[in-house]
Amino acid sequence: MNARNPPHDAAIAAPVVAPVAASLDLVAPLDGVAVALSTVSDPVFAGALMGEGLAIEPLSSTLLAPCDGVVTQLARAGHALTLKAANGAEILMHIGIDTVTLGGRGFTPRVAQGERVRQRQVLIEVDLDAIAHEVPSLQTVVVITSPGFELSALAAGRLQAGRTPLLTLTARAGAAAGAGSDVGTDAAVPELRRQATVRHGSGLHARPSALVQAAAREHGAEVRVLFDGRSANARSVTALMALGVAENDIVTVVARGGDAEAAVQAVCRALETASAAGHAAPAAPAAPPPQAGPGLRGVCASPGLALGRVVRLDATAIAVPESGAGLDTEFARLAAALAQARAEIGAAITDADRRRSVAERDIHGAHLALLDDPALIAAAETGILRGRSAGAAFRSSVAHQSALLLDLGQALLAERVGDLRDVERRVLGAMGHAGAAVPALDEASIIVADDLSPSELTRLQRDKLAGLATAAGGTTSHVAILARALGIPALVAVGAALLALRTGQQVLLDADGGCIDPQPGAERMAQAARRIAQQQDRHERELAAAAAGAQTIDGLAIEVAANIASEDDARAAVRHGADGVGLLRTEFLFIDRTEMPTAQEQRQAYQGVLDALQGRPAVIRTIDVGGDKEVPYLTLPAEANPALGLRGIRSGLAQPELLDAQLRGLLTVTPLARLRILIPMVADVGEVRFVRRRIDEIATELGLAERPQLGVMIEVPSAALLADQLARHVDFFSIGTNDLTQYTLAMDRCQAALASRLDAMHPALLRLIAATVQGARPLGRWVGVCGAMASDLEAVPLLVGLGVTELSVSPPLVPEVKALVRRLGAAHCRAEVQALLQLESADAVRAAARRIWPRLDGV
Repeated sequence: MNARNPPHDAAIAAPVVAPVAASLDLVAPLDGVAVALSTVSDPVFAGALMGEGLAIEPLSSTLLAPCDGVVTQLARAGHALTLKAANGAEILMHIGIDTVTLGGRGFTPRVAQGERVRQRQVLIEVDLDAIAHEVPSLQTVVVITSPGFELSALAAGRLQAGRTPLLTLTARAGAAAGAGSDVGTDAAVPELRRQATVRHGSGLHARPSALVQAAAREHGAEVRVLFDGRSANARSVTALMALGVAENDIVTVVARGGDAEAAVQAVCRALETASAAGHAAPAAPAAPPPQAGPGLRGVCASPGLALGRVVRLDATAIAVPESGAGLDTEFARLAAALAQARAEIGAAITDADRRRSVAERDIHGAHLALLDDPALIAAAETGILRGRSAGAAFRSSVAHQSALLLDLGQALLAERVGDLRDVERRVLGAMGHAGAAVPALDEASIIVADDLSPSELTRLQRDKLAGLATAAGGTTSHVAILARALGIPALVAVGAALLALRTGQQVLLDADGGCIDPQPGAERMAQAARRIAQQQDRHERELAAAAAGAQTIDGLAIEVAANIASEDDARAAVRHGADGVGLLRTEFLFIDRTEMPTAQEQRQAYQGVLDALQGRPAVIRTIDVGGDKEVPYLTLPAEANPALGLRGIRSGLAQPELLDAQLRGLLTVTPLARLRILIPMVADVGEVRFVRRRIDEIATELGLAERPQLGVMIEVPSAALLADQLARHVDFFSIGTNDLTQYTLAMDRCQAALASRLDAMHPALLRLIAATVQGARPLGRWVGVCGAMASDLEAVPLLVGLGVTELSVSPPLVPEVKALVRRLGAAHCRAEVQALLQLESADAVRAAARRIWPRLDGV
């Protein structure tokens, strides 16, 4: 690659330096490919210790001046020089890594220190072929060493020397002092910096990093995130994950560019927007439990029991050529494969949205962010420049990023390596490099693999998939999340012994017990088959009877409704026999968009739910944001403790236009008699009065004589204790046991270390529920429970005994909860529950409940 270029024009007269400009555009000094500075192998440059800029993988051997200026420094070895531009910016151009050790061999400077040069003038000629095998890298860095300048419009991809714009430099106020002279500037206006506390559960793993990336890409400014002496491009998911940032760590966000302020705010908001670790795993030990039966031990990732035959899904290395067929061919192949992979993932996201599969949508979204990762793509392009094929270069890039994550020693980030490899398989497939075919499944197949990727799982025939087991993996992997969402029994971290199982081998997978029996005896297989058959038979009987009402054996009617988040969920609720909707979470209308939905959009969504319910009533909760549920475009102030901040109705009081738009949308549905409006996070009567008054005012504006029922969500201890006062202003109560538990016990429900102690069966919770019912009863207000406690079959008898008359659960649980209610005696429940209120702990309450109401379901 020793291209011969015309010699520089020695007759060029020394130019006059142009007057200081508001901004300065630099052109590419070399042919090549622009790559992120963070990818450079020299940590001094990669960490931006010399200044911000970018790097170039060179394809030409003549370094041109990116702008007019003065050569203020020329290295003795001829491998680097500094050019001072008219606006005072000092631009360091350093050819190759560790090239100073060559002592000038291979470099021919064509200018002298102190010389004035014009843009595109030849500065240095270099024999790239001669030095390529003597230095670690030919990457040429272009950095701005002088402070006080904003960098924007940084180039990406292919560059043509002297023609392609490289970046734009803008001097901040005072930064151009001394411009036009050869004296360095003293101006040192720092770039815009702000600290942010990362609120994402488990820190910056794939999905939170993708949110940060999306926020950064909305702005032109260059944004970096600094942590523990390391720096990451905010547009790179892999770079952000490689920082190893944990929940509640403090990072620094640095931005340079015209919209730096907006960029910093957006990225900080994305970092500080609380999200749980997400799709939480079932309670499971960190290591396999003690031997409780025959077989191989693992960790339960998704509960259940399965009896079937093994189908091995062995990872096979996809064969790709090592050498490329030419730069243009391989760059085009990489670009086409990335575009096809994006289209495939986009279609998968659309399908997940259609099926309202939040878990699948989130995982595919994280994969899409990886495909747009500049560090991943830049490393692949570098490989192509070095003569590798697009497939080999992309695989090498993934391997490098995977090694970075594994080196951090964090289990959650190590599990994200599977996502990178999944993206690799998809991109290689788009290039035409075929991997293993999707296996054909027989009835009741149990997949056995070393590990499994999300795309491999979603391609399998779900109606024939009975369970899965992996030698590796963890309960927070994306495959585990999908298995739970799909209701597939799954065991992970079984170990290498699992891979001795053969395709066709009969096995018993007991995910609840944490084991897979590779040689179940005839008796054990028969027992398991009976249990599975009994469970299926019971489920079918309960589903067949679900449409009927649920009454206790002594005649007390209990309404069993469904918790939903969409019109599709409403249809599922009807199919499962729900008496109505006990909680419609309206947040689904507000997320994944850049602006608030209009009243008309909301009205259409609410009407769609009511229509889908075919005459059944619906409790629709006004938006509950804040805490662990944030909507980025609602500019709520940053809070040190969001769970105790502008949650629920408080956000509506802080932004009345938000509440009014929602109330207006609700009041225009028909018929209003089937609508029940629920106010979340109420603490006292004043908040209810305000909402009641706004409903009356808006209804009057709309000419409505009818009013829907209005209820209060009991999530705060003060609301339970003031239930008698609240009952004078509302028609019903719905107890949100999730938040009521965390606020009563002062335990964060997103804190994994406290999960085992956060139990709604705590006597204090039971007493607050009893107080709510006692406050509601004199005025005839009904009380329901819409939190997770309503789905806890051990808790149902206690709730009936305390006087709760409505239980709202996930749609698939409706038949089972109705069947349980029909086996209870309300009087017996009332008599027994009083003694449970006197117990000292949740464990004691559960133990007593199991003795009083044993599960007599035959399974």
